[in-house]
Formats: sequence, C-alpha cells, structure tokens
Amino acid sequence: MGIDQAAVQKLLDRAQREVDEGLLPASQVALAYQGDLVAFETYGDATNDTRFIVYSATKTFVAGAMWALIGDGLVDPMRLVTDYIPEFGTNGKEIITVEQVMLHTSGFPSAPLSGPAGDTSAGRTEAFAKWRLNWQPGTRFEYHPSSAHWVLAEIIERVTGVDYRTVVQDRVTTPAGLPRVLGDVPHVAAELILVGEQASPDELEAAFGVRELPVTEVTDDALMGFNRPEVQRVGIPGGGGVMRAADLAMYYQAVLHNPAGMWHADVLHDAKTNVRNRLPDLLTGVQSNRTLGLVQAGDDGKSNYRGMGRTVSPLTVGHNGAKGQIAWGDPVSGLSLGYCTNGLDENVLRESRRTTAIGSIAGVCATS
Repeated sequence: MGIDQAAVQKLLDRAQREVDEGLLPASQVALAYQGDLVAFETYGDATNDTRFIVYSATKTFVAGAMWALIGDGLVDPMRLVTDYIPEFGTNGKEIITVEQVMLHTSGFPSAPLSGPAGDTSAGRTEAFAKWRLNWQPGTRFEYHPSSAHWVLAEIIERVTGVDYRTVVQDRVTTPAGLPRVLGDVPHVAAELILVGEQASPDELEAAFGVRELPVTEVTDDALMGFNRPEVQRVGIPGGGGVMRAADLAMYYQAVLHNPAGMWHADVLHDAKTNVRNRLPDLLTGVQSNRTLGLVQAGDDGKSNYRGMGRTVSPLTVGHNGAKGQIAWGDPVSGLSLGYCTNGLDENVLRESRRTTAIGSIAGVCATS
C-alpha cells in the first residue's frame, strides 16, 4: 500500500473550502501513514505552529495514561472508584467501577466541576462528595462531557503521586514523540469564534426526529470559556487539550503501532478492539461502540455517526471533539487523521456533514 496523492489533495481542498468561503476563521488538517506524517496544512488566520483547543479529542490522551497504569498493575478497571478515591462514595456512587467511568455508563453525566476548581485534588474531591446519580450506573449510556475525566484524573494522581497532567506528558505524549498538550502548555490556543447559524427546528426534526437538541453542559458559553488563558492552563482532562492537527494524527499512529512498547501490548489490544459498551446514543439511537477510552467505527455501516466518515475500516478507533475536531486511526489502511478548527459552527448538521466528508476522503488516501 502507499499514499494516493490525488486523494490527499482532495482532502486538503475540502479542509480549506469553508475557510475560503468565509465560514471558518482557520482550519488545520494532518494525515499520517505507517508512522510518518504525510500531509500537514493550515488555512486561514493560523500557521502550522498554531495550536487549537481540541475539546473531547483530549479524552484519549487521558485514556492513554490510564492504559499505562493498567499495564503497570496500578489500576484495575473492574475495581470500584472508591478503592482509589474513598471520598467519591457518597449519594449512591460507591457502586461505580472504573470501567463504567471510562465507558460513560457511570450515571453522573452532568455533575458540575469548573476548570479552576478542578485544578487541585482538594477541589475535585470536594465536588465528588456532592455529586449525585442521574440513573443507575451501568444501565444506560449518556456521554459525560467533563465529569468522568475529572474522576480519571484524580485516580491517576492517587496511584502515582504525580500531577495527572505530568503523567499524561511522561507516559503518553513524550513517548509518542509529541509536545505537552495538557496544562501549562507553552502556547495559547487560537481564539475560538462562534460562526454560522443554528439549524432550524424543521432541519433537526428531519435529521433526529426532535425539534430541539437536548440541553447539556456543552453550551456556547462553556465552549467559549476555553478562550481564557487560566482555563487553558488548568488542562481540563475531558476537553482542555491544546495541540495541532499533526499531534492528533501522530498520536493515533502511536495507538496503532505502540512505539517502543509505551503500552503493555495486551492492554492496548483490549483498548483498540474490545467494545465494552454497545448501548445506544440517546439522540441518534446508534450503538455507542466504546472501548476503554476509544470509539470504534464498527461494521454496521454507521461509522459516520461515530465521527469517522463512511470509508474507514470497522476496526478504526478515535474520539472527536466538540464543534468539529476530528481524530482517528485505521489499523487496516495505516492512516490516521487530525483536523482542528477554531470556528465553532452553530449548525450541528453542517458540522456533521463536514466531519463525514473530511473523514470519508481521508479514509481512501491509501492505495491498495
């Protein structure tokens, strides 16, 4: 196999299109193949040195730290969270396992904790003690935008005695050949800008069967709050990563190839292939297809609903971020993709179409 340069050019053109049209202030796209970066371009008001807030694409970097600690024998996903954080066991939460937290089935999807409050272990544990369950753990899937990864951050610190952001650097980004991406990153991210218009109720009804989207913590105000340097400095584990599209693409090369054995082989294989959560998404009804920290494309023809386009292999794994950040790796083709933008598109349907188009083009950039 090799790289289809015509397909790569089509990918670059698609990433540039909405910048040229004036919708997005900037975009950045990177494609990697068999351990090497093969394309990396930035369009609009940014350069290849510009870093972006990647929102929930951050989550797999924290998962990578958890995989390392599982391989060390310091964390067992089947154990209770309270085995690591006794203070967590209030209001019925004492039955929650680490696995449930990593699979978004733990029952506290909207538990509140601000970035500044989560900067310290004391701030996190004070919040944990107040959190209550929305539903019985393990009975349903509802995406936890930030709460679950605050728990994982605290577990990382409890078992290592080291700040979770440093553990991510030491066990994940540095072994993968990447710069620090979480907390005290020496780069201010590109300014986030709201763009476009919201989809109409008729458009939402045609797409999802509802006339308005459910209310979650992922509001415009919350997303725009990541413009604040003090929020970026915290390194919110569920969404505060600051990086380039190239860093995303190359991280997934590490996930595909495990350079220098940075993870225990059995643990990484499990994280890439063992789908532990097939419960349906509440909005789309599509199976969630979640492993310990990743989303798998699946063989049901609905990989585009999981943010990976229509052309990737069923074994492709990744995790996108809010407002169109894209990150995945395909073990069959050897390709991995990173895409970032600081244009926060208000139209969820247009954003979804963009993600599908970019992912689908990227998925065929390797020749057979």
